[in-house]
Amino acid sequence: MKRHQLYINGEYTDSTGNDWLDIINPATEEMISQAQRGTNEDVDRAVQAAFEAQKSWELTPNIERGKIVRKLGEAIQEKRETFIELLQEEQGKDYELAQGEVDLAIDYFQYMSEWARRIEGEIVPSDRPNENIYIYKKPIGVIAGIVPWNFPVFILARKVATALVTGCTIVLKPSQKTPNTAMAFTEIVDDMDDIPKGVYNVVTGTGSEVGDALTRHEKIAMVSMTGSIPAGTKIMEAAAQNITKVNLELGGKAPAIVTKHADLEVAVDNIVTSRLANNGQACTNAERVYVHEDIADTFVSKLKESFESKKIGDPRENKDADVGPLISNERLEAVSSMVEQAKEDGAKVVTGGERAESEKGYFYKPTILTNVDHQSAIMQDEIFGPVIPIDTFKTLDEAIEKGNDTVYGLSSSVYTDDMNEAMRVINELKFGETYVNRENFEAVQGYHAGMRKSGLGGTDGKHGVEDFLVTQVVYMQYNKDKNE
Repeated sequence: MKRHQLYINGEYTDSTGNDWLDIINPATEEMISQAQRGTNEDVDRAVQAAFEAQKSWELTPNIERGKIVRKLGEAIQEKRETFIELLQEEQGKDYELAQGEVDLAIDYFQYMSEWARRIEGEIVPSDRPNENIYIYKKPIGVIAGIVPWNFPVFILARKVATALVTGCTIVLKPSQKTPNTAMAFTEIVDDMDDIPKGVYNVVTGTGSEVGDALTRHEKIAMVSMTGSIPAGTKIMEAAAQNITKVNLELGGKAPAIVTKHADLEVAVDNIVTSRLANNGQACTNAERVYVHEDIADTFVSKLKESFESKKIGDPRENKDADVGPLISNERLEAVSSMVEQAKEDGAKVVTGGERAESEKGYFYKPTILTNVDHQSAIMQDEIFGPVIPIDTFKTLDEAIEKGNDTVYGLSSSVYTDDMNEAMRVINELKFGETYVNRENFEAVQGYHAGMRKSGLGGTDGKHGVEDFLVTQVVYMQYNKDKNE
């Protein structure tokens, strides 16, 4: 069993504290590793190292930084199966999704490396004679990268690749539940001689201590965090002390609108994918369905058939398993509690509605609920489990109104073969992403950002790069007669 040290200033080092975190396989409930529980002092050491390293790192030519970022992706590719196995073991993904996440992380490093020659400034006209105005784009500084447990490899890539290619340095805090993949990536960094010491650092530990200390540190330029609304609120409060920029991807309550002009096979297949991916534990998962009343019975029947065909099990023992465990017993209890409350509120269980039978592990059956009140907790609060509540509508106006009636604003979807319906939904839904007749998952060249309480700023593509940059404007006066 591995015991993970911290990684600060290019070296593995012990924490100043003596506590360790137990890492549990959610499918077997066995302890698979331990990670040191970092302290405030450890965070300060890591930030100081990153701050000093950033001074020379930002002066490294962009193309050299890009080459390093590409090499990191290539190194993950070489250890692809190791990352897939670690990801399944610590997080509980099925093989196909674990494979997809690792491949997407590799792709992300390669994609971001190409931005090395694309970070551009501007020249704008001056109101004065003999003056040029230059707008420079420069790295913001030291990034605190706070990674969640649900996509620990891909979201690490999002934070590390973007930070490094833009000339920022980073202190990474993996989730206390899933640090093994992050530490495998750290071994890759440690083996690469062309990454200067201090550019990449890792402090494992809890959000309440390590995350809070990172967010409050005066030398952190931006906190890039993916997680829940309560965690994001605490980060904003802590970051406010130093007016530190925050880049937050928080929760979601994605509506899926199915109109009477939808292709039901397409709608069912993609909503199943969007609900059960990662065992229902993704911010972009379809969290609630609004289906036209004329097709509701047929839709629910097809969805039920698909849900009941899914195999539940340990994805490492059974590659055919479609649904694995939830991340922890706490998550299992939370999902169970939400379903029980929904039943008390009058919801009907079409299928599932209870824990799956297993000797070990945190498994919950894929669940469909109907007769659900739109204002009930199951329709308003993030479930983060394999449960889908369904409501009906008469008019598209009603569906759009219900879809927008939430504090969240990350992703959404609509299923229809009527272009006019699709355009109305696209224009009137208030979400950072809207998927039309496809599953909810973003592209690396897009822009993954939410509205309202789903976050601030975003990741991916041109606009994601810009979040890691600051603007410097130079007013350059010259004397045109100087050399006459």
